Amino acid sequence: QKQLESVRRQVVLLAEKNEIVYGNLEDVDVMGADARKGAFLSPILLYNKMPLRVKSTHRIEAFGPVSTIMPYKKLEDAIKIANLGKGSLVSTICTYDDAIATDYVMNAAAFHGRILILNRESGVMNTGHGAVMPLLAHGGPGRAGGGEELGGMRGVKHYLQRTAIQGTPTSLTQVTRIYQPGAKQKEAIIHPFRKYFDELEIGETLTTAKHTVTVTDIINFANVSGDHFYAHVDETSLDGTIFTGRVAHGYYLMSKAAGLFVEAKKGPVLLNYGIEEMRFTKPVYPGTTIGVRLTVKEKIAQEKRSEDDVLKGIVKWYVDIYDDENETVAVGTILTMVKRKE
Repeated sequence: QKQLESVRRQVVLLAEKNEIVYGNLEDVDVMGADARKGAFLSPILLYNKMPLRVKSTHRIEAFGPVSTIMPYKKLEDAIKIANLGKGSLVSTICTYDDAIATDYVMNAAAFHGRILILNRESGVMNTGHGAVMPLLAHGGPGRAGGGEELGGMRGVKHYLQRTAIQGTPTSLTQVTRIYQPGAKQKEAIIHPFRKYFDELEIGETLTTAKHTVTVTDIINFANVSGDHFYAHVDETSLDGTIFTGRVAHGYYLMSKAAGLFVEAKKGPVLLNYGIEEMRFTKPVYPGTTIGVRLTVKEKIAQEKRSEDDVLKGIVKWYVDIYDDENETVAVGTILTMVKRKE
């Protein structure tokens, strides 16, 4: 009842300079309940004819089922009106023109904790103006709380302690159980692809045989892949580029690396799960000899989803492709799915 009376008082103040066009502060029709026994209030809709002049709409917040219609002539005015509240949890712009949406977001974002862009495509799937998604920030500047309410894992992390660990790459690898570039490596005696998930050690490294890249390799890869980018196939087009000659495809290097480190025979490795990151750091020209250091970077055990499921885990491998000057030409992380021992 206290909240009901508070909302009524705020609406009375708003109605001094805004017209009530729908609703009644005293009478309300309810279904399945007795209006006299609860704190029921009719939805109230007000009309502010001059929102840039009549500021009570922006200053007084009713905290109830109360809305105000405020007309505008152009987007610039709409942005000014939306920002006059000096902070809101969420703002919604309804438009199918992304240029208009961009203009609105760029000029209104500082005054709103969240902005919903609503159109004919998002309308069928959006969660509504006031419904926050678990991973989105909820909260806003100024009167909206001066901060954020967090959902999902982002919120949980505020209850955890974060500590920075300093040390050598080898020490950090041991502590975090994630291989850090530059850490000491343990040379694999048995090919890592012949080992079960449980047998692999973080930092265990396979150093492969080497391969000298030829012009034929580059041409063949261009034909197989369809990648005829000029730097790979036309040596006369290299003026003004960083290349001094025909250069090998980055994806050829990755493919050749796989050919160097993969164990062909059937073993505990079930499948290639993907590439998480990849960088090509130095051009490779015909005549360059490359090798690969394949290192166990991280292990993530998985539980069986059913009785028929295979007990397995995901292994992340640090792939370092280097040249005959022992300089890295490509580096990345690949993932494989590997059987665990029962």
